[in-house]
Order: sequence, then C-alpha cells, then structure tokens
Amino acid sequence: MRKCTKCLVPETVDTITFDEEGVCSVCRQIEAKKDKIDWADRQRQLDEIIDQYKGKDLYDCIVPYSGGKDSVFQLYYIVKTLKLKPLVVRYNHWGYRPKVEDLNTSVFKQLGVDVVEFTPNFHVVRELMLESFKRRGDFCWHCHTGIYSGVMHMAVRFGIPLLFWGETSAEYHSWYTFEEMEEVDEKRFNRLMNQGITADDMYEFLQGRVERRDLWMFDYPKRKDLMALKVRSICLGNYIEWDTKANVALIERELGWKGQQVEGVPPEYDYEKIECTFQGMRDWSKFVKRGYGRANHLLSIDIRNGRKTREEAVEIERQYDGKRPASMDWFLETLQMTEDEFYKYLEPHQVHPWKFDKSNFETGPVMPDFEKWDRTDLSHIPVGPPKTPAE
Repeated sequence: MRKCTKCLVPETVDTITFDEEGVCSVCRQIEAKKDKIDWADRQRQLDEIIDQYKGKDLYDCIVPYSGGKDSVFQLYYIVKTLKLKPLVVRYNHWGYRPKVEDLNTSVFKQLGVDVVEFTPNFHVVRELMLESFKRRGDFCWHCHTGIYSGVMHMAVRFGIPLLFWGETSAEYHSWYTFEEMEEVDEKRFNRLMNQGITADDMYEFLQGRVERRDLWMFDYPKRKDLMALKVRSICLGNYIEWDTKANVALIERELGWKGQQVEGVPPEYDYEKIECTFQGMRDWSKFVKRGYGRANHLLSIDIRNGRKTREEAVEIERQYDGKRPASMDWFLETLQMTEDEFYKYLEPHQVHPWKFDKSNFETGPVMPDFEKWDRTDLSHIPVGPPKTPAE
C-alpha cells in the first residue's frame, strides 16, 4: 500500500489524498493549523459565542460525555475556563469498562455538574450491531448515531441551544479543513456518522426484529425543531489549539484522571480509547478492512507534532498493529457469531489494494480488567434473523 511520506497513513484511510511530494492531506492540514490559523481571533469568536448564551437559561450548554480523555478535557475547560453551567449528557452504548465508571464519579463530583445518561435497550443494540457489521463492516452504528442524534434530542427536550463537542475531524481526516469551522450538524451526521444508513433504513433491514419506536434516539431530530431552538453545535477544537497530550496532562494533574491499557495500543498511549470494551475489536475490524490499526493512527499524530520520527514510529507500529484481540471470543459470543463469519462479513469491505491474510497473525495480550467485563448469559435470546437448519 502507498503510505504518506511524512506520517504512516496508508491510502486506505477515508478521505485521504496525497500531494506531489507524497504527503497526505491530514499532514498538510496540521501544518495549516499551526501556521495559518489565527488562534487569538478564534478565541475572540468563542468569547462572543459565550456572551450570547451564558446565564440566559437553566443551562448554558450541553457537553456530550463518554469519560474518555477528550470529553473529560472539554468538560473541565467548559466549567473551569469558560465558567459555564453545562448539562452533561452521556450516551451509554453498553461497552463501558469498569474503571471508567469510577473515573466519571470522581470527575462529576470534582466539577459539580448535572448529568443525564440515556441507555438504549440492549436487545435492540445487539440487533443494530450485527446488522451494521454485516452491511458496513462496522458494528458501531448504534454508537455513532446514538451519540450524535441522541444528544441532539436531549438539546431539544431540555431547550438548550448550545452544544460543545471536542476536537474537529480535521485532526485526523479530510472530511473538513480547519478553515471550514466544522459544525456538528445534520450534514456532518450524514457525511461522517451514519454510514449511509438512516434509522428508517435500519428498521427495514431488521424485518420486524425491533419496533420503529425503539429507534427514536438514532433518528436525527426534526429540522424544524432544531431551527426553532436555533441550535449551535460546535467543536471546541475550532476555537482552541487542540493538543491531546497537553490536554491529558492537564486532566491528570487537575482531576486525577488516569488511563489504562487498551488492546492494540502501545503503553505510552494509555490515555487512548480507554472507555470501551469493544475498542480492540473495532480496531481489529479496521485492520482487517484497511490494513492499519490504532497504533498507526496515534504514531502518525505524534509524527505530525514532532514527537516521533517516522523510523521510530514504523518499529512501534510493527509491534502493536495487526494482532487479534484476546477479547475476540467474548465479542463473538455477544453477537452469537463464529470467527469464520466475522471474517466473511468483513471481506467485501476490504479496501483495495489491501488484502488481509487471516492465516498470518498472532493474538494480543489479555487486558488486566478483562475478567470484570460483563458476561450476562444471553445465549437463550437470539440475535439476527432466524437461522435455517443448514446454518
């Protein structure tokens, strides 16, 4: 596969292009972020937005929250730096790791915030996971759509027009540039998050295995309701210069936040994607489809920020990417799927010129908290369409 001559990004990454020097579009975006964006002016723009909403209603804004590094930082920044009163909205995708619950309790108590959590029916979630995996090679449709549309529903229901998300997608992809001032709106939802599948589509795909009303939080709210509320759904990373490692150092120092080991992630990045039990399998699916994993992504960020040489990064990538997660059997049991079926469903989604060789990989280490992951026995509750005797 062709790779960026500066970072490690391969040609199979969504939206990536290469210039005449072989440098990828994200590397060029980060150069523009450092050299062309007037961050003092962006801060002034943020101050103007704050003036419009602060102290005008029950809450000043909504902060979507998972308990990972980015949402913890944005909540800290909203409360301590911007001095706003947020409503914290948390979508429970049924994958949270045990340590995250303890960290969240500590963060919420220290910052003194109101929190709303909404959790969809897990029987519905399993159906959505399996169906989206078969159709898109990605079992996280319920998470992509639920986080974004569900939080927007909370904005409408509570009458809160201002929402603060974290970094912009321009940090990692080329759906938008830093100059475009990306907003987290319906256009972005359809472009990035729902994989070309609406809740109406999903209802039809599931052929009666769920009710249409079970999918309300995966529908984007009605445009007329959002317009009536005059919603502003913005990325904090459009207004402050986002630096993940500096952000992590801050929340570790100020809130006692801590990372943990994640499947496929080098130990020096123990702050990355700590919240989800499904993360290792999500990254493994990406490797099977596209030939790169989480280490490639993280090392490329460090190369762009001058924290790693390309040579150093190549060696670390070799050690960590491309390993079958030790949690795979646990995941397959959850979706009542065999390992052969897993690879069969992913094969049509492999991106040329990558070709995955399922006979040539090793299994990664077991996570320290693995025995604490939920093991509710659902073997008596089928997921997916009824199987024929031959199956």
